[in-house]
Amino acid sequence: MYRIKQLETDVNLAAFSQWLEQQGVGHRITAEGNHQVLWLENPDQAEPVLEALRQFLASPQSHSRPDRKPGSPFHPSGRWQASPGHAPLVMAMIGVAIMVAFATDLGRSILSAALMVVDPRIYPWDTMAERLTALTSTLAGGEVWRLVSPDFLHFSWPHLIFNSVMLWFLGSQVEWIDGRGRLLVLFVVGSLLSNGLQYFTTGPLFGGLSGVVYALVSYCWLSQRRQPRFQFPSALAVLAVAWVLFGFTPLPELLGLGRMANAAHLGGLLAGLLLGLVLPARQPRH
Repeated sequence: MYRIKQLETDVNLAAFSQWLEQQGVGHRITAEGNHQVLWLENPDQAEPVLEALRQFLASPQSHSRPDRKPGSPFHPSGRWQASPGHAPLVMAMIGVAIMVAFATDLGRSILSAALMVVDPRIYPWDTMAERLTALTSTLAGGEVWRLVSPDFLHFSWPHLIFNSVMLWFLGSQVEWIDGRGRLLVLFVVGSLLSNGLQYFTTGPLFGGLSGVVYALVSYCWLSQRRQPRFQFPSALAVLAVAWVLFGFTPLPELLGLGRMANAAHLGGLLAGLLLGLVLPARQPRH
């Protein structure tokens, strides 16, 4: 056993000890004179357990009344293990994308045109001037949702699954740690910049949550450097940048991958970096 923390004997740790047992954390609490000592079987669990203890001491009922809100998604080992209750907004985004995939038959039905930045059946969009005119007319008609609705339009199941997995892994952390408002800001700004850049580069025939995912990647990478709090492998940022560069080469089409929304990826990266710079880093919540 490893000695982790010494506390006064007037602190009742019964509820905290019960909570540790429920989390599968091997531990023991012993008395030493006028103090009690918390011991752990695994020293690697010390940091998350001490953070949980700090939260317990600040609000003891948070561990004795787990039904009031979802428990911490941080496993005592430090792993991120979120459930739908920890990130309802992310779950809603993924749910909408899945429903849209079925409703549009993965972009093959005419309903898809209602989700693109402009309706390609109505407006010409071959030139930059035509795209600008089409967008101005669309927004003037009140169809503002088209600025973000392409996020939920996917053209293949692998694309939707990959985006959903990445959105869940990163978005759930942002929603839980930095708050739902911060996630909404990332979604809106990431959508506007990625969709706008892609539209003016290639026109309205694109879709996917990739721009938002890239915004999350760059935001988590940069913000993590200011205040470490996310589970974010540094290799993920390298892979994201490499994939953007790869998309600007002829290789994707030569390999049969088709055209990628490279401008949307780039726009998302820039949006995340911008928000990582201007938004204050939040203190981690466990």
